Amino acid sequence: MKAVCWHGANDVRVDTVPDPKILNPRDAIIKITSTAICGSDLHLYNGFIPTMESGDILGHEFMGEVVELGSAVKNVQIGDRVVVPFTISCGNCFFCQRDLWSLCDNSNPNGWIAEKMYGHSPAGLFGYTHMLGGYAGGQAEYARVPFADVGLFKIPDGLSDDQVLFLTDIFPTGYMAAENCNIQPGDTVAVWGCGPVGQFAIKSAYMLGAERVIAIDRIPERLQMAKEQCKAEVLNYEELDVGEALKEMTGGRGPDSCIDAVGMEAHGTDAMAFYDKAKQAVRLETDRPTALRQVLVACRKGGHVSLAGVYGGFLDKVPMGAAFNKGLTLKMGQTHVHRYLRPLLEHVQNGDIDPSFVITHKMSLEDAPTGYEIFKHKKDNCIKVVLKP
Repeated sequence: MKAVCWHGANDVRVDTVPDPKILNPRDAIIKITSTAICGSDLHLYNGFIPTMESGDILGHEFMGEVVELGSAVKNVQIGDRVVVPFTISCGNCFFCQRDLWSLCDNSNPNGWIAEKMYGHSPAGLFGYTHMLGGYAGGQAEYARVPFADVGLFKIPDGLSDDQVLFLTDIFPTGYMAAENCNIQPGDTVAVWGCGPVGQFAIKSAYMLGAERVIAIDRIPERLQMAKEQCKAEVLNYEELDVGEALKEMTGGRGPDSCIDAVGMEAHGTDAMAFYDKAKQAVRLETDRPTALRQVLVACRKGGHVSLAGVYGGFLDKVPMGAAFNKGLTLKMGQTHVHRYLRPLLEHVQNGDIDPSFVITHKMSLEDAPTGYEIFKHKKDNCIKVVLKP
């Protein structure tokens, strides 16, 4: 089959690789009909996440048709259309039983690597390093889905791939980011980053009762989407001082909650942003926490800070004093997709939201290298790329 394979920083290729096979009675094989390039795939593309190996198949946002089932998989049938959470979870461990699916104890066969860096291993992920399982990803014609008896969700008739594909990651990720803010009626929420996750965080904040959402970015088309599609007030951080603007917009108090939908490759205009870029380039720092610093300082006293953007390692000069002395509540982590998938699917079925609004580019699988390049460099007004194998 054809698959998008990582061969080093800024080098992905469409290779011919062996077809996946059933390895366990709880496995399924999916013929992929739609898959997407995620912002977190760019961290791999840019070479900032360790334990990738040449030839690894990328991709963790995918859906398709069931073509083969292990003997223990009874929840779906061959021919069903399904979506697949990007987190791989067993459904039986201490964490899965507590609805903390992205913290599964049993799905990462390389957990010992993650334990050295993080103390404990999170769940395995599709197409996202050997530290997180070494699983083949879904930017391919076919994929093996482990623990398919709890990791496949059948899609009802009448919904297109474009409407449901993002239930695999970015819609639940944006929703959990907003839920972590403990939004109360009348709240003002500020969202740093208007990429796809940021767009869904804005929409979700309104769904959860926010009165105002203020979105921060520097890319005109992303700010335009946040304003026109998501009804956010927008700030371009290259044109003003975001902290002062937020104070002015909130009567000097600051937003009730702040979402960092940027993560480890933040850009900025101040001296610290250039400091981070230099340190990251020579591997003296793994992450560039420009957005996180602003979030912690801007949030009102007693407010909530939610991190949806991915952080991978070690951060420098994070203002923990601001977080401590203002009594902030911080929540973060990979998304518990299994928890959110069915309720968010109901929102799609009810017409409350059409997640396809973020799609700006559709390409064939063979065009994936071009898709990575235009997504990375935000060319051609690119916000979200969907690949069709």
